[in-house]
Amino acid sequence: IFFRLTFFLGARMTSRALSLPKQVALAGGFEAWHDAHPQLSTLRAMLDAVCTAQTPDEALSQVKSMIALGNHLWAYMYMRMLAYKNIDLCYATVLADPAALLPVVYTPTVGEACQKFGLMPQYPRGCYVSIADRGNIKAVLQDYAEAHLARDADRQPICDCIVFSDGGRILGLGDLGAWGMGIPIGKLDLYTVCGGVNPHRTMPVLIDAGCQDKDKNTAKLTIRDHSLYTGEKQERVMKVSHNSTLVNVAYYGKNNMIDEFMGAARDLFGPHCLLQFEDFTSNDAFLLLEEYRNKYLCYNDDIQGTAGVTVAGILGAIKLKNPAETDLIGALKKETFLFHGAGAANIGTISLLRDEGGVPMSRLHITNSRGIIWKSADGTEGSWRNDQQKEFACVGQLDFDMKDLVSIITNLQPSCVIGAVGVVPNCFTKEVIEAVLAARQHEAERPIVFALSNPRTQAEITAKDAYTWSQGEIIYGSGTQFETVEINGRTHYPGQVNNVYIFPGMSFGAICCKAKYIPERFFMVAAEAVANSLDDADLEADRVVPHRDRLREVGLNVATAVAGEAQKMGLAENPLGEKWDEVQAALKAMMWSPAL
Repeated sequence: IFFRLTFFLGARMTSRALSLPKQVALAGGFEAWHDAHPQLSTLRAMLDAVCTAQTPDEALSQVKSMIALGNHLWAYMYMRMLAYKNIDLCYATVLADPAALLPVVYTPTVGEACQKFGLMPQYPRGCYVSIADRGNIKAVLQDYAEAHLARDADRQPICDCIVFSDGGRILGLGDLGAWGMGIPIGKLDLYTVCGGVNPHRTMPVLIDAGCQDKDKNTAKLTIRDHSLYTGEKQERVMKVSHNSTLVNVAYYGKNNMIDEFMGAARDLFGPHCLLQFEDFTSNDAFLLLEEYRNKYLCYNDDIQGTAGVTVAGILGAIKLKNPAETDLIGALKKETFLFHGAGAANIGTISLLRDEGGVPMSRLHITNSRGIIWKSADGTEGSWRNDQQKEFACVGQLDFDMKDLVSIITNLQPSCVIGAVGVVPNCFTKEVIEAVLAARQHEAERPIVFALSNPRTQAEITAKDAYTWSQGEIIYGSGTQFETVEINGRTHYPGQVNNVYIFPGMSFGAICCKAKYIPERFFMVAAEAVANSLDDADLEADRVVPHRDRLREVGLNVATAVAGEAQKMGLAENPLGEKWDEVQAALKAMMWSPAL
């Protein structure tokens, strides 16, 4: 078994050299890398021996036996081996039980998987673009495309979309460098399972611009200097940007790395190849999105996708409060919002609410580590840390303790509190929840509290604490999945307010209608489509987003809304129909399904 697997790996990789992780390339390829590290060879042989399934039922039986042990990392490794052996079988297995397997192939398991990515066997899926490749990035992408992508009638590689990260801010875990490849791979898994995107026409990419030391990841792990680190063993080179934030030098200025990468992707795969930014630091994410959003078919899921699903969850909560509400977007203007944390997620959401939801600034409040963000009337003083925070700062200091969360809630009386701090778990204390309940205008009103930080260890509040401390009166949503909670005879099923409800359908719709670019409006109609997908069972379960077993259905609804809006705005170069049903039928026919 061991010989067969290593021989196959070696044979498969002979035509590919440029797009490997740099340390793997220096070792001579995957086979040589594994042979040089016996623990990897042993683990790979074990996984090969265990992963023998030939049908989805057999695969489910094998992987669920691992899940039952409570350690999802083994289940994650099993699914990666299954994808390597038979990618169609892998996706058919996930589609057979998404509720059980989505937490394995993506959050929350993918966070730990990235922290230990180099400690696991390496597989061919994934293209690594190193800072050392500058001036030659097109050849690197071509190298991967020739080896792994489907081909058109002229035998040219086809790529519908690329998800790319630099590993600089993996979930809430910090800089994991090249080990962050688990994120683009996992993201594209969900593109396929939930959106119907053909996996043979997608490319996960890791932009390897170096990795910072252990002080720059939350668990203080040795990553770059680990003997099994696969990427460039060099520090990131940073500089201070025009708005006084630290950014990667390689991403800016003439002939910069991102510009070369984006241009190379377009040259190779055409203007309709979607490029999705993923898990860059907030400082880089905002600047890069602003630079490229109108030049390429691209978006940043951490900013825009998270904003879309957060608004979708809020619209779902509004529906829970008033199932008869027909104008969900209009109802947003009646809420008062407090965003705790001013990273990419919350800045994206507050921007979407203001610009596309019509929520007035007087109802939008946001904090950073210094408390409520404020600025002087002339804009020369204040507590903002970058231009994006400054844009949403209140004018002048307020006459209460602007740093204490309980004081802030008591004085601003928000009906909706969104936590996305990332580095302060359990900051929504019992006193905070009591303050939220006390701020209600009417006793029957149900406040909305979301804890969006990932993984679950970083959550602002657990589902159990939120429901218990509020006696079930809070409408709760979280960024990662939590268990059900029974309070006063009612079982609450916390909704996972995760981007998976947005980005698969967003990307599939944009790809299929050949959108010219992706405006903010797409994310609002996508959010509305998610909320309108809630059914009676979801409302009864107190879920702000639909059940995960319906993700493919939701993805199709989102894609339909996005393609329809693109056509309405004159941005679709491939119109799919005049009516909703026509557009949806056309998209459904284009969805990829496993060939078994």
